Amino acid sequence: MASPTTEPTTQLEKKDRCGDLDHRPRVLLGKMGLDGHDRGVKLIARALRDSGIHVIYSGLWQTPRSLAISARDEDVDMMACSMMSNSHLVLVPRMMDEMKKVGRADLTVDVGGIIPQEDIQPLLDSGVRGVYHTGTSMLDIVEAVRSATKPQEPITSENHIATLARNISLVESGKSVEAPKKRPVKIVGFTGSPGAGKSTLSAAMAAEIVRRGEKVAIVAYDPMSPISAGALLGDRLRVDFNAVDENVFYRSLARVGEDYDTLPEILDLVGGAGFENVIVETVGAGQNDVAIRTLVDETVVVVVPGMGDSVQMDKAGILEIADIFVVNKADYDGESALVRELLDIASGREIFETIATQGKGVIALLEHLF
Repeated sequence: MASPTTEPTTQLEKKDRCGDLDHRPRVLLGKMGLDGHDRGVKLIARALRDSGIHVIYSGLWQTPRSLAISARDEDVDMMACSMMSNSHLVLVPRMMDEMKKVGRADLTVDVGGIIPQEDIQPLLDSGVRGVYHTGTSMLDIVEAVRSATKPQEPITSENHIATLARNISLVESGKSVEAPKKRPVKIVGFTGSPGAGKSTLSAAMAAEIVRRGEKVAIVAYDPMSPISAGALLGDRLRVDFNAVDENVFYRSLARVGEDYDTLPEILDLVGGAGFENVIVETVGAGQNDVAIRTLVDETVVVVVPGMGDSVQMDKAGILEIADIFVVNKADYDGESALVRELLDIASGREIFETIATQGKGVIALLEHLF
């Protein structure tokens, strides 16, 4: 008879297993097709994060094309994907074709899942590096990522977005880059406490920008572990790349604290690649995290009902740097009280109310910002 347990599914000790490599490994975990189960991929994501790897999770129900775009834009060292049984011989070859179309046919792809032995060779013939079955250990998966992580060099590709993605990686590694550079026309910074809905709000705005026939770039920061140096970069899963396709360039980066030293050059590279509008999303910020205001044209502070009383509003720090306030999750209890408190400190600064998950208030905010 099964008995409850409080032991974690993975016993991997949290430590940096990748500090000896050329750069911090980046891996995209993707779920293709109608597979609606994500517990397994989340366990793998945590184990990789706890081993010093930067993990980009793209979410459920991805298509071959959306995964190819994500792998390219994030400039990952490896894509690891899985799907429902019996779909791999259709979806995987399509994904490998999409990798060619987006300019990254060279990228390492591994596949996992319940895959019959007779189907392994066709997958390998399509360009897959390795096939992993149930029972593969977490350390084996860590080693697979390590083996895919090679020294980064400039790439020459007919696809200029593939080149942009690699150039951002080189800048992050402290290397010089020869490429067109131009500051974007408008750079908006989104900041606020963890869970305020910054990612959902920026994703809703991006979708609306694409509906207007325009494109946008998003640079999103997530926290990096001070213990393992790993990170779980999950903000991009809020964007439906099946709908926006290549009209949204999304790059996820990890940081300890407010280290934005490379951001000015990254923004110039993004502008040089043809993106006039850029959203920069900070990590979940505390009261004293204010550095973003010096790097963007307009700072949006996202707040939610229940954030505190009038004394919190009067404290110095993040609320002072706002050019615009956004009260997200405006359907929550306490919304009216929060707006009243903000009006007392806003000094004429605009206050927008949104419900990002429903798209409410997004168009008005977008028209004000861009």
